[in-house]
Amino acid sequence: MAEKNNTNIGFEKQIWDAACVLWGHIPAAEYRKVIIGLIFLRYVSCAFEKRRATLIEEGEGFEDDRDAYAEENVFFVPEEARWSVIAAAAHTERIGDVIDKAMQAIEAENPVLKGVLPQNYASPDLDKQVLGDVVDIFTNKIDMDDTDESKDLLGRTYEYCIAQFAAKEGADGGEFYTPSSIVKTLVEILKPFANCRVYDPCCGSGGMFVQSNKFIRAHSGRRGAIAVYGQEANPDTWKMAKINMAIRGIDADFGQFATSTFTNDLHPTLKADFVLANPPFNYHPWGQEGLTEDARWKYGLPPASNANFAWIQHMIHHLAPHGKIGLVLANGALTSQSGGEGEIRKKIIEDDLIEGIVALPTQLFYSVTIPVTLWFITKGKKQPGKTVFIDARKMGFMTDRTHRDFSDEDIQRIADTFAKFQEGTLEDEKGFCAVKTLADIKAQDYVLTPGRYVGIEERPGDDEPFEEKMLRLTSELSEMFEKSHELEEEIRKKLGAIGYEI
Repeated sequence: MAEKNNTNIGFEKQIWDAACVLWGHIPAAEYRKVIIGLIFLRYVSCAFEKRRATLIEEGEGFEDDRDAYAEENVFFVPEEARWSVIAAAAHTERIGDVIDKAMQAIEAENPVLKGVLPQNYASPDLDKQVLGDVVDIFTNKIDMDDTDESKDLLGRTYEYCIAQFAAKEGADGGEFYTPSSIVKTLVEILKPFANCRVYDPCCGSGGMFVQSNKFIRAHSGRRGAIAVYGQEANPDTWKMAKINMAIRGIDADFGQFATSTFTNDLHPTLKADFVLANPPFNYHPWGQEGLTEDARWKYGLPPASNANFAWIQHMIHHLAPHGKIGLVLANGALTSQSGGEGEIRKKIIEDDLIEGIVALPTQLFYSVTIPVTLWFITKGKKQPGKTVFIDARKMGFMTDRTHRDFSDEDIQRIADTFAKFQEGTLEDEKGFCAVKTLADIKAQDYVLTPGRYVGIEERPGDDEPFEEKMLRLTSELSEMFEKSHELEEEIRKKLGAIGYEI
């Protein structure tokens, strides 16, 4: 059986546990920035020192040439920002100032990071002895002589810490983090290819791009093989995404600032090959009143009370002729008829854009427990006029009392099912998957709930047809209700006889 996700987290957990000594020594709102900033600072120093050593060994005098670093996608780190300087000051009262100045120096050298890096280390609220202890951890746990490994470790540490922040911050954490297993499921189904354009209009901390890049590297061996476009409304989250891309060596266009995708689309002419997104669930208000005539609403004006179909139509608007969308939505979007949503959904279905719907189990997200669904929307489907429905609500495993996750095996099963559908070889499996036509969906009043199409899982020795079983069970339930009412009336009579009334 495949390993469960997040089993290889020894190093990351050590860093997280050690960094947790800061709890109680810094305001909770600043803690995330402190840790993320240190991860970034350590990474750029590792990469710089490795490249510098190579240039010195080559002996051509280019070790101080900025271009010699830029051509390898390595940040040039000024002397005052190098980790050796920071490590030397770890246990002095100046450590906060030294780190802040290091951040300022890196931003000055690298305009793409201007205004992005945290500079709160000199704050009097941050215990400098504790900060020095954390600096020691980052100094001693990461091998500076192996940049590729360090890059992987730092990237994984960043991702792990982001997940931990999401878990600790609850609903607020959900604004910037989509569980990696959900992102991997989207990516394994969409299979982004080299030299493609990937877009996320509500990109959070950038997890969609990380997994897309990993997928391409795993299948082609090339780095930076995707053109990344994103947008994020929350300024702190926008900065987290910029740092995440920098650590991974991904060149991304997130615009010059954080702003609303609906009211200020930063990529108005973009036509993406792949759109991956986890929009805020049932988001409102989203600015509908100022966008009633917007060209993005091809299938109808979304209601002001819910942005679900505004997100869907925005993504379709930005899709290339053979592009694909994978997004996460609350289950209400599958059935809603309010505010014209049912008519919008109907038109999208009739335009033959819905390739697949995957129902997910509850408790996958740190921020909410409501059930959610993966939507796959495609221009130029491999199986025209057909949609695959997958019910994955029983899949996954509990990592603790409140949180569920997918194993790699779970993800592969869903992805393989989707691939077989695209190949035209998928056979319906009661309770799990079914392929339906537009006529089938129309017969269900354009409702997209997978359970309606996949039916109930057949159990060994149960040969009773589904329709007959439903009729029998409905009849038995009616009889039980009738008996319940009779029993209730009998109890009332007996209580009334002894002077009690209910």
